[in-house]
Amino acid sequence: VNEVSGDDTVESAYRVMEFKTAAYTVARPLELGARMAGAPAALLDDLRSVGHDLGIAFQLRDDLLGVFGDPDRTGKPSGDDLAEGKRTALLALGLERAELRDPRSAAVLRDAVGRRLDDHELNRIRELLVDVGAVEEIERRVTALLDAAVARLERAEIGTDIRADLIAMAGRIAHREA
Repeated sequence: VNEVSGDDTVESAYRVMEFKTAAYTVARPLELGARMAGAPAALLDDLRSVGHDLGIAFQLRDDLLGVFGDPDRTGKPSGDDLAEGKRTALLALGLERAELRDPRSAAVLRDAVGRRLDDHELNRIRELLVDVGAVEEIERRVTALLDAAVARLERAEIGTDIRADLIAMAGRIAHREA
């Protein structure tokens, strides 16, 4: 959607994550499983919230892996999201911050979108994303989302073993390497 419209704002990237990735990756599967088990409404609300937060964290981690990931672990070339023109939250945040710091850096980032990059160009884009603080901010957001999900799970009316399993799953989602 964002690729077609060319909308590279942070808000737009989050909108896509909320309505697409968060829902189908984590929130709906958790909710469906809980419904099938006959969970009460309050637990469904807790799991829906947990699923939303973890779904966003999952996608933010995916954004990072799309630029910085090891192709042997992710199964796709590093920089592939850029080549495919994906308007990720990482890219949007990088552009937003680069525009404020140095519009030339923002132009370099924009130029990288939608084309295959050689190793030198990809390294330059990685450096820019780190230098403007986009990577650090995405990591901070992943941590905050994970913390919120775990706090909600700790308060939820579920068994100790189920809670431990869900908290472990949450950590794997937020800190995955592939």
